[in-house]
Amino acid sequence: MSVIHAVAAAASTPSLELLRVKSELVDPTGVLHSWSPESHFCRWNGVECSEDQTQVIALNLSDSGLSGSISAELWNLTSLETLDLSSNFLNGSIPVEIGKLQSLTALLLHSNYLSGEIPQEISRLKKLQVLRIGNNMLTGVITPRIGELTELRVLGLGYCQLNGSIPKELGNLKQMESLFLEENQLQGPIPEEIRGCKNLQTFVASNNRLEGTIPASLGSLPSLEILNLANNSLSGSIPTDLSHLSSLQHLNLLGNQLNGSIPAELNQLGQLQWVDLSFNRLSGSITLLSSQLHNLEALVLSGNDLKGSNVIPSNFCSSSQSKLQKLFLAQNDLSGTFPLEILNCLSLQQLDLSENNYDGDLPSAIGKLQNLTDLFLQNNSFSGQIPSEIGNLTQLENLYMFDNAIRGNLPPEIGRLHQLTNIYLYDNQISGEIPRELTNCTKLTDIDFFGNHFTGPIPETIGKLKNLVMLQLRQNGLSGPIPPSLGYCRSLEILALADNKLSGTLPPTFRFLSKLFKVTLYNNSFQGPLPSSLSQLKNLQIINFCHNRFNGSISPLLGSSSLSALDLTNNSFSGPIPSMLASSINLTRLRLAHNQLTGTIPPEFGQLTNLQFLDLSFNNLTGELSEAQFSRFKKLQHFLLSNNQLTGIMPSWLGTLEELGELDLSSNNLHGDIPKSLGNCSNLLKLSLHGNILTGSIPEELGNLTSLNVLNLQRNNISGTIPKTIENCRKLFELRVSENSLTGSIPDEIGKLTELQVILDLSHNSFSGEIPTSLGNLIKLERLNLSCNHLQGKIPSSLAKLTSLHRLNLSNNDLRGRIPETFSGFPVSSFQGNSPEGLCGRPMEVCLRSGGKKGMSNAAVVGIIAVIVFSSTVICLVMVYIMVRMWCHWREVAISSTVDGGGGAGREQRREMRGRKGGDDQFWKLSQLVQ
Repeated sequence: MSVIHAVAAAASTPSLELLRVKSELVDPTGVLHSWSPESHFCRWNGVECSEDQTQVIALNLSDSGLSGSISAELWNLTSLETLDLSSNFLNGSIPVEIGKLQSLTALLLHSNYLSGEIPQEISRLKKLQVLRIGNNMLTGVITPRIGELTELRVLGLGYCQLNGSIPKELGNLKQMESLFLEENQLQGPIPEEIRGCKNLQTFVASNNRLEGTIPASLGSLPSLEILNLANNSLSGSIPTDLSHLSSLQHLNLLGNQLNGSIPAELNQLGQLQWVDLSFNRLSGSITLLSSQLHNLEALVLSGNDLKGSNVIPSNFCSSSQSKLQKLFLAQNDLSGTFPLEILNCLSLQQLDLSENNYDGDLPSAIGKLQNLTDLFLQNNSFSGQIPSEIGNLTQLENLYMFDNAIRGNLPPEIGRLHQLTNIYLYDNQISGEIPRELTNCTKLTDIDFFGNHFTGPIPETIGKLKNLVMLQLRQNGLSGPIPPSLGYCRSLEILALADNKLSGTLPPTFRFLSKLFKVTLYNNSFQGPLPSSLSQLKNLQIINFCHNRFNGSISPLLGSSSLSALDLTNNSFSGPIPSMLASSINLTRLRLAHNQLTGTIPPEFGQLTNLQFLDLSFNNLTGELSEAQFSRFKKLQHFLLSNNQLTGIMPSWLGTLEELGELDLSSNNLHGDIPKSLGNCSNLLKLSLHGNILTGSIPEELGNLTSLNVLNLQRNNISGTIPKTIENCRKLFELRVSENSLTGSIPDEIGKLTELQVILDLSHNSFSGEIPTSLGNLIKLERLNLSCNHLQGKIPSSLAKLTSLHRLNLSNNDLRGRIPETFSGFPVSSFQGNSPEGLCGRPMEVCLRSGGKKGMSNAAVVGIIAVIVFSSTVICLVMVYIMVRMWCHWREVAISSTVDGGGGAGREQRREMRGRKGGDDQFWKLSQLVQ
């Protein structure tokens, strides 16, 4: 302050005011270093004085790196005509004292961090011609009093946070030439009064929330050259009055809700150079003709409702006069074959017909468009071969034809496109070999041939592509080894060769791919050990070599500390897991399953705190699960260690891994109880602990796992009952607890697990009691196994509702009674080995009683048989007795006849006996019976 006081005594007033301004600014780059009382203020940087050197008339400190607030002292420089503090880091508000600078013709405060509202006092600056205060953090409405600045020529309020509507008072600014209101939050309609700005040349109000229709009165602005109303909510049709804007060069109405057809009257705008009507709801045909709009360079109609095959008129282009360079018709509903009318637009540089419904072959005449740099034909239904004439497009830089039905070979003429940088042909049906000539396109950075039918080898000359950044050849039928020359593509960052028939070993030249960060070779037949030189690849982040035949150590892949994903599943890697893997602290996915890895899991694994997926299953790993190793994996979602030789107690710290969605520790030698803390893992979808030596009971806390889909605890030594809290696991579709020592009855609550579908397996336990009728609610169930328990009673009729069942096993229990008819299609083995009374009905023996009554027991059947045998025996004995008596009687008669001496007496005696009524009744009846 001593300096300022000294100046106050000796220097001029402007000098004092400027030094006070300096004192409130932060000047890191020293642009105000010259502002010193030792020199005249007119010599200070950014200061312009009047002719008599007494007044400051201009202050220009733009782009000086200044910060702080605008000093109120500045407003005492009342002779200022120009104030430019733009492109700095100034904050605070625009002081109301600005109204004192009534000599100002230009006020430029744009590109700072000023906040607050636009002060109404700005309306006092009657001489103001340029007001640019945009690109700040200004809020509030645009003060209507700006309409009082009748000398204003430039008004820049864009890139702020202004709201409200566009004030109609702006129509009073008869001299205004440029109006910038873009990137705010302005609402409401465009005021009709804007037609009063007869000198307006540029009107930009894009990226707001303007509504209503485009006022026809805009057509009365004869000087308008640029009209940009993009990305608002304007609706209705495009007014034909815009055809009166004879000076219009740029028309941008993209991203609104305009509908109707494109007015043919716009063809009268002879100065028009750029038209963007994209992403509206325009329909009909294309009425804008390059043959009439001789200056038209860009026509963008993407993202509308243009439909059909006759949208482009035959006179669209005149090959001799057309200046059209960009034609974008993407994301419409255009159909038919390639529009040949476009081929007359010989000046075309960019053509985009993507995301339509074009089909048929690509015309050979496409080779006429020799100025094309960008050809976008993706997401259509083009078929046939790529014509060899494509080689005439020697200026082509970008070729996008993906997601079509193109077939045949890739023509070798593609090698003539020496400017080509990107070629995307994925998701087609292109076949044959990748032409060697493609490697003549040495400017290529991206090659994407994913999902085609290429066969044969990768071209040996691939190493010529020194600029190649991405090589995507996945999902083809390529064979042979990786060419050694690939190692000379030193700019390569992404290499995707997965899902092919490639074989051989990795070439040693791989070590030269120093920029490589993603390499996927999975589903091939690569073999052999990895070259040790791969450890030189320090930028690798994603490695996927799964489903190959690699062997040896995985160490060569661990040279990068930037690894985020490593997948070596299903190879033949052996040896221990290297501890240096733990240095990749950004690792999120580690999959080493189905190899031959041995030893213990390195204790350094505790450093991998970002792991989300860990799969070490199907190896020969040993040791225990240490809390120090794994309890810090708070982000872990998949924890898979099955089919190893891990030992020790099932750790309780598993419950602290609350992000777990899948836990599989099956087929190891873990013992102890199932931790109750697992109930804290509320995101768990799959819990597999089968094939261990677990004891104790199933904890009730597992009922907290309400998202659980799969629970597999089979083949352990678990005892006790199934907790009733199991009913809370309503999303279970697979439940296996077989081959344990569980007891008690099957809880009714299992019947509430109505999403069970894959299997319910309770077999090989000691469950007793009856089968709960509630199991009939499991109507989605496909497999049910309750065998080898002590279940009693009959099969509930409710189980007949299980119509989705295709496997059923109720054998080896104490079940009896009738088998529901629904189960008649299952084999006998599904029901064998039940109680002596047994099950009856198909497929077993037919029940003796029907009609739904209770069947007889085996004892009852035996009793009935005994009664029948006894009764039959008695009857037989009676019959024998009667026959003996009859024989004796006949013998007496015969002897009597013989004694009488003649047959006559005997015959008379027999007649007498047959006619006698009062004799032996029994004999009479038996005699009748004998007859």
